[in-house]
Amino acid sequence: MSEELKNKALFSQVAELLQNARQQVLRTVNSTMVYTYFEIGRMIVEEEQNGKDRAEYGKQLLKGLSDQLTNEFGKGFSLRNLEQIRKFYLIYSKSETVLRIFNIQKTQTVSAELLDNNSQTLSTELNSIKPQILLSFFKLTWSHYSFLMRIDDEEERRFYEIESEKYNWSVRELKRQYDSALYTRLALSRDKEGILKLSQEGQIIEKPKDIIKDPYILEFLGLPELHQYSESELEEEIINKLEHFLLELGHGFTFVARQNRITFDDKHFRIDLVFYNRILKCFVLIDLKIGELKHQDLGQMQMYVNYYDREMRLEDENKTIGIVLCQNKSDLVVEYTLPENNEQIFASKYKTILPSREDLIQLISESK
Repeated sequence: MSEELKNKALFSQVAELLQNARQQVLRTVNSTMVYTYFEIGRMIVEEEQNGKDRAEYGKQLLKGLSDQLTNEFGKGFSLRNLEQIRKFYLIYSKSETVLRIFNIQKTQTVSAELLDNNSQTLSTELNSIKPQILLSFFKLTWSHYSFLMRIDDEEERRFYEIESEKYNWSVRELKRQYDSALYTRLALSRDKEGILKLSQEGQIIEKPKDIIKDPYILEFLGLPELHQYSESELEEEIINKLEHFLLELGHGFTFVARQNRITFDDKHFRIDLVFYNRILKCFVLIDLKIGELKHQDLGQMQMYVNYYDREMRLEDENKTIGIVLCQNKSDLVVEYTLPENNEQIFASKYKTILPSREDLIQLISESK
């Protein structure tokens, strides 16, 4: 190996080491900051509990503390920020959070006092936890937690927290997934046990139905709801915003091809989009339809899926999944066109604007 190649190899190794070190330092700084805010929140709550008129004393306490910290440390300790820090502690010091930190079951060695929701008891127990344990618990940035605290439902909040940790969502990605009601779209297709799993483990993909959403939200394409566009234009916009589309599709998707041509009996057919899901280990075919879904669209997708299963699928791969994305559909047409035990062909609506969460939840509820 020449001297120049040796130097390049050395540089690559050192550069990779430095990049990893920077990421580690950044994660450590973020965890330390969040843990510090948690501790400040605990101190504020404990001091408030010592006041006679807690409500009035709490206001005076935060105002005075804000003035002193701002004078000493500069920006970042406004009255509103301290209220957020206090709220952060109150939310993340609940008994379920404590149990998660200790990673034990309620039926084991947890004392009755620990399961009591009394803030004084919880504060005492948390004070005995080593800082290193809490540091390892807070894996997201303060900006993530600031947003997560807006979610009142604890199970929904925990779901978005888990998904942010597992898939390294930025705050922008987290907001987008929340605004598109991802948790609600997934929860409405699950039973009580499945919903509980969402809040405990995040989205677990074990069967084809687990990757399906209805509707899909494609607001990132920039296509107005009433704008006249063709299927090819819709496809082109998806390819141009492929990274966003992959995020909306969900976990484990990789892009394979567009306008994939298949031929038999001297006839040519083209599949709009082909993906592969690494978790389910199968191809996922997507056809785009403008307007109302027809039974012929589902029959055509069945043909595509059969072709891929017989000609493209390897022995160690699972059966191909087909998704027809349409502007509108009749659930009865889907029900009577597809076999009762269908686990391969799906039809989902898509929307090119982002409705309000309330409108979206109502829309999903009405379609079930």
